[in-house]
Amino acid sequence: MFGKIRKRTLAIASGVLCALLVSAFAAQVVTVSAERLSEKPLLEPNSSWAELGLFNPAAIRVENKIVLLFRAQDRNHTSRIGYAESTDGVHFSVRPEPVLSPEANYEQGGGLEDPRVVRIDRTYYLTYTGYDLHAAQLCLATSNDLRHWTRKGVILPAYKGTWNTQWTKSGAILDRKIAGKWWMYYLGTRTDSDGKPRDYMGVASSADLLHWSDATSQPVLERHPDAFDSRVMEPGPPPFYTDRGILLLYNGADERLVYRPGWVLFDRKDPARVAARASKPFIAPKLPWEINGNVPNVIFLEGAVPQSRTESRGLQLFGYYGAADKRIGGMNIRIDLAQRPR
Repeated sequence: MFGKIRKRTLAIASGVLCALLVSAFAAQVVTVSAERLSEKPLLEPNSSWAELGLFNPAAIRVENKIVLLFRAQDRNHTSRIGYAESTDGVHFSVRPEPVLSPEANYEQGGGLEDPRVVRIDRTYYLTYTGYDLHAAQLCLATSNDLRHWTRKGVILPAYKGTWNTQWTKSGAILDRKIAGKWWMYYLGTRTDSDGKPRDYMGVASSADLLHWSDATSQPVLERHPDAFDSRVMEPGPPPFYTDRGILLLYNGADERLVYRPGWVLFDRKDPARVAARASKPFIAPKLPWEINGNVPNVIFLEGAVPQSRTESRGLQLFGYYGAADKRIGGMNIRIDLAQRPR
């Protein structure tokens, strides 16, 4: 009897050790580091429609320039989407008028918030949050030139998900099909068993990029209590498809609502399966304009474009972030992808 117990104990211990080794390896699959492009903001509030804040930018490279599509808030807290462009990735010129202002009923009162943009074939797909002062809902618009947009409506309604029982936000679309479908990571809110609402990350799929539905019955990231992302797990820029997996940079917030970015690597063939995940953020609010603003202690990474790309070694990115919900900052992001075990 004692021999059987001893064998069982050894088997359990062996299993735990194996799990720890796998976890330790997973932590080394991806290494992300970042340094700021400037000690000063790249863009600040500068007009009546961006009087309160100019922040949370989507980013995309168009030939020899980088375009930012940012959230701007006026003095009444109504949000619009503005446009800026740069040839060096650091110095941006802002168009004098927004490219998207509240028009649809699901945008009235609060406006359009927190865009992400991806190009597929010759079309740009812009996801954003429509806020009518009652519900925030994930919406979609399309364009051929990044300045003139056609609304496609709410694509993931609030209160109607398979697991998310409240609002939906932050759609990060993968730029290619997997298993015959398009995929998008997003934020959904639900109330946990302790009675507290928290923001989780989900994944949705689509046959045509216009009609989306939940691909899982649960969030794709489990909550880690006391971690940097214990309160919020929110997609950042559109994910990168690499030969190591689908790499998504995301924004985490702890119970004090300090926002810092981390990363997660999903399986190349199964966008809902986590292969590895950060245990800590790769940058944190430090400068006065990142700590103080409309919402304190926020680095919210929303745009990233390649500087150079080598699939076997990693990615070098320009990253653009909202600082304290008021200004835009930039960073160099280096991502090293380890070789898979044979």
